[in-house]
Amino acid sequence: MNANIEKMEDSKVKIDVTVEAEKFDKALDDVFRKNAKYFMVPGFRKGKAPRKIVENYYGKGVLYEDAFNMIVPDMFEKIIEENKLEVVSTPEIDITQMEAGEELKFVAVVTVKPEFKLGKYKGIKLEKKDYTVTDEDIENELKEMAEKNSRIVAADKRRKLKDGDTAVIDFEGFVDGVAFEGGKAEGYSLEIGSGSFIPGFEEQLVGMKYDEEKEIKVTFPEDYMSEDLAGKEATFKIKLHEIKVKEVPEIDDEFAKDVSEFDSLEELKEDIKNKMEDENASKAKFEEEENAINQVLEATELKIPKAMIESEIDMYIQNMTHELSHKGLKLKDYLDLFGMTMEKLREEYAERAEKNVKTRLILEEIFKKEELEVSDEDINKKLEEFAKAYGRDTAEYVKNANEQTKNYIREELKYDNAVKFIIANAK
Repeated sequence: MNANIEKMEDSKVKIDVTVEAEKFDKALDDVFRKNAKYFMVPGFRKGKAPRKIVENYYGKGVLYEDAFNMIVPDMFEKIIEENKLEVVSTPEIDITQMEAGEELKFVAVVTVKPEFKLGKYKGIKLEKKDYTVTDEDIENELKEMAEKNSRIVAADKRRKLKDGDTAVIDFEGFVDGVAFEGGKAEGYSLEIGSGSFIPGFEEQLVGMKYDEEKEIKVTFPEDYMSEDLAGKEATFKIKLHEIKVKEVPEIDDEFAKDVSEFDSLEELKEDIKNKMEDENASKAKFEEEENAINQVLEATELKIPKAMIESEIDMYIQNMTHELSHKGLKLKDYLDLFGMTMEKLREEYAERAEKNVKTRLILEEIFKKEELEVSDEDINKKLEEFAKAYGRDTAEYVKNANEQTKNYIREELKYDNAVKFIIANAK
């Protein structure tokens, strides 16, 4: 076997391969012996026809494809290993000669990881961000909790409708004195100030009383979805049946008992503060890592092969399809729902995919260049985190973790350790 390697554009490598005639002929013999029992030739018992007769009956190339597939994969893998090619795509194969008694010749084109020179990754400038939890932050969180635990109750019948209230109304709309389709409802709940109705509609209801009837005039927007109503003035007859108001609980010890496991408001506040500080620490860490990565990306000139970007996009779409299936949706139906094509979806993913691939290649190179390591202890710690997240027995989960899971963790920790190295060596 002889292989000639030629580098091409876009990180592609062309491999011209010549296989000795003897090897190809032996493969043909092996394929025939293996498959002889399946050939049926008139005048011969099944599987008993000689190879020459089989080739005359089925065509002389009947064994070629199987012979090629028998010897080429292992041979090609050996070529890749010997030439230390980091292949990232399926080979495009063009067979230029395949005849019994002749050398087998083919050309394979593969995409490999691009060669590049690392830009500056030591001594980059990083600003440490410190997010302090203030009393105002805690009060705002308590207010949100109170809002979520509020109740909608009927207002006093002497009360007038105000902004923020919910009005239970009957209404019917008319254009030029004629009722229009979809303009009528009974017992409809409308939050005043929500902006969910035609501009000017909700504002004119403010001040109404229980059981009051009123006529209001509004003008439909020029871009209204119904062409028959767009830009036209309408009259609505309104009857207010009920006013509902939001009853927000008082923020005190009783509130703390109702919404948490704590017995006092002070304990709840302390818990909120601790959680916010944890969230802020995670936020600061994420932003620091993003900043570090982005600086190294900008400092490194690296063109990502199209095949690697397309492969990354394929992975995104595969994950998306999997997630949608859990919700009972098919990807095609999802795309149709948002008026999107597969081509458009791939375009939207392209920039993100290119950045992710570039990031991984650079972090891999830093990991290798700085001779960083991922220990078994590191992997076990991550497995323990997974076990806790899944509610599994830690010792059993770590013990039974398969190599695929461990390899996945090892790869992720490579990137993590490279980022930690950049940050540790930053100014």
